[in-house]
Amino acid sequence: MMRRLRGTGVSSGIAIGRIHVLAAKHDEVQRYVVKDADAEIARFRRAQDRALQQLKQLRDKAAKDFGEGKAELFDTHQLMLRDPDYLESVEGLISSSKVNAEYAVHSTAEQFAAMFRAMDSSYMQARAADVRDVSSRVIDILQAPAEADEQQEADAQPQGEPYILAAQDLDPSETVQLDRSKVLAFVTAEGSANSHTSILARSMGLPAIVGIGDELNEDFDGVYAIVDGSQGELLLDPDAETLHEYQSSQQRIEEHRRLLQELKGKPTVSGSGQRIRLYANIANPEEVDNVLANDAEGIGLFRSEFLYLESEDFPTEEFQFNAYKQVAQKMGDRLIVIRTLDIGADKQVAYFGLDKEDNPALGYRAIRICLTQPEIFKVQLRALLRASAFGNIAIMLPMITSVDEVRRSKAIIEEVKTELREQDIEFNEGIQLGIMVETPASVVMAPELAKEVDFFSIGTNDLTQYTLACDRQNQKLHQFADPHSPAVLRMIEMTVTAAHKAGIWCGICGELGADLTLTDTYLRIGVDELSVSAPMILPLRGAIRGR
Repeated sequence: MMRRLRGTGVSSGIAIGRIHVLAAKHDEVQRYVVKDADAEIARFRRAQDRALQQLKQLRDKAAKDFGEGKAELFDTHQLMLRDPDYLESVEGLISSSKVNAEYAVHSTAEQFAAMFRAMDSSYMQARAADVRDVSSRVIDILQAPAEADEQQEADAQPQGEPYILAAQDLDPSETVQLDRSKVLAFVTAEGSANSHTSILARSMGLPAIVGIGDELNEDFDGVYAIVDGSQGELLLDPDAETLHEYQSSQQRIEEHRRLLQELKGKPTVSGSGQRIRLYANIANPEEVDNVLANDAEGIGLFRSEFLYLESEDFPTEEFQFNAYKQVAQKMGDRLIVIRTLDIGADKQVAYFGLDKEDNPALGYRAIRICLTQPEIFKVQLRALLRASAFGNIAIMLPMITSVDEVRRSKAIIEEVKTELREQDIEFNEGIQLGIMVETPASVVMAPELAKEVDFFSIGTNDLTQYTLACDRQNQKLHQFADPHSPAVLRMIEMTVTAAHKAGIWCGICGELGADLTLTDTYLRIGVDELSVSAPMILPLRGAIRGR
C-alpha cells in the first residue's frame, strides 16, 4: 500500500528508484578513563592532523566538481578544526577529566552545535551540522585505522542500479563524495534548507528532501519510491497509476529543460514589446559561472554580507576588492549591483559585537551600522569603488527609511572618492548609486528618495514583513505573511510609479520576483528589472516572452 511522507523540498526534481538507507553513525560514543592525559591529547592531535589532510583533499574535489564557492565550505571546516576555543574544549576535557579523545570531541561538538542552534540567524543555526561533521570525521579517525578510510567510503555506497539515498542526516563531506552516477536523490530525517548539504544538493542537480522526521528508518531499505523534491514528498510503494503520473512528469520536466536552453541569447520581451531585464542574485564570486550559464543579463543583487558572514574577522579592503574585481571581470559589460553590508537581524556576526536585541528585525542593522561605524563602511566603499574600474559596478544601500540616510551615505562615498583621487587610484566616476526599498517609510518617501539616487530595487521579503507586521522568521505567522497581499502589491506599484516619474529605473530583487503568478502584474505596472536565483532566469524569460 502506498505511503506518502512529507518533508522540506530543498532541491527540485523527480527521482524514481529503490531506497538505500545509510547506517547512522556515532549515536553513542563510549566514555572511559585514560591513564595518561598527555598521551591522549597527542592521539587527538594526530587525528586532527589527519582530518585536516582529508579536508584539504575534499576541498580540492569540491573545487573541481562544483567550483571554488562550494569548496570554501571545507576551508571553513578546517578553520573550525583549528579554532582555539574548540581545541581548548577538547584538550581541556581530556586533561581535567581524564576522558578518552573520542568522548571529548563528541562532547565538544554537541556543546558547539547547541550554541549555533540557539542563535537567531538561520544561517548560523545551519552551522551546527558543520561542526558535527568536522567532529565526526575526527572520531572516525580515532576509532578506525587509517588504512580503513578508503574501504569505509567504498562500503558506504552500494553497487549496481542507481538508488535513492536515505539517511538520518547527511554531512556536507558525505554529500560531496556521493557517486552522482549512482545516486538519484536523497532524503533525510533531519536537516534544514539552509544547510551546506542542501546547497550542495542544488549544485549537484539532485532532487532532495530534508526534515522528513522519525518515520524515515532502516525498514525503508530496498523499498521502491518516488522523490518529489519540488513538493517535498516521498512516496513509498507507489501504485501503478501514481508511478505512471510521475514518470510522465519526469519526461515533461526534461522536455521543459531542453526548451529552456533554446531561450539562451534571446531577448526578454513580451508579445506586446515590453522589455524586462533579467538579472541574478549571488552571495559570492564563485556563483558567477552559474549566472552566465543561465544567461542572466546582469547581477541585480550581490549580497556582500556573505563576505563578512564567512570570515573570522572583518574582511580587509584588499580581500573585498579582489572579490568584487573577480565578479566585475567575469561579467564584462553587464551590470553588477552590489548591496553594501546588510548585517544584523537574522544575519549575526560575532566579531561585530552586536548586542542581543528583543526585536532585531527592527534593530541595529544594515545602513544603521554603516552610518554609525563609518570606519567599517569606508573599507567596503574603497573596495567597491576600486573594483568599479574593472567592470560595470553599481552600489546599493539597504534598509533606507529616509532622505537623510541617503545624503549621509553619499557624503561618506564622496569622502572616499576624494581619498582615492588624492592617491591616484582609478574608479568609475559615474558609478550608479541605488537603494533597497524594503520599508513602508521608503515607499512613502519614494518621490523624494528618487531624486537622490539612480535606481530603486524592491526587497520584497522585508517589505512584506514590515508592511504586514509579520516576523519573517516566525513559522506561526506564515499564513498571515502573504506576499500577494494587495497592500504589498500596492507598495510595489507606488514605488515603480515614483521611480519612473523621477526618470530612474526600478527593479525587484526579493523572492517575489521569481513568482510566475505575478509576471503579468509586473508587466502591467512597468517593473524594469527582476533579479532572481540563476536557475529561474530562463523560466522567467519563457513566461515573459509568452505574454
